[in-house]
Amino acid sequence: MQDDDVDTPEPVPPFQRLGGEPGVRALVDRFYDLMDLEPAFAGIRALHPPTLDGSRDKLHWFLCGWLGGPNHYIDRFGHPRLRARHLPYAIGIAERDQWLVCMGQAMAEQAVDPALAQRLAESFFGTADWMRNKGG
Repeated sequence: MQDDDVDTPEPVPPFQRLGGEPGVRALVDRFYDLMDLEPAFAGIRALHPPTLDGSRDKLHWFLCGWLGGPNHYIDRFGHPRLRARHLPYAIGIAERDQWLVCMGQAMAEQAVDPALAQRLAESFFGTADWMRNKGG
């Protein structure tokens, strides 16, 4: 028999599991630090402006909402229109894969729970693959 008066707890959104805004900011900062420092990520680094401050803020704001927290990005810029915003940049398999490896390393270094990191990696792959606009 099922008791309809018993509430099932709501799942904790990834935003909270990452530690809220400070946790998302730490992940984003580590991601861009790695991009700036590691030669393996030179291809995606070249697609960014000389200073990464604006990129850091935009990814932080976007991820906050995407992960189930406040919609800072939408509040500032409206709908993300990710593919349209990335069309000016040549993004192929190599760039997609560099982005994913860089984010994977950032999640590992930030000690993101492995099950959550795997779930996020799968979601990031779908989004990053959708951004591709050139062959190879």
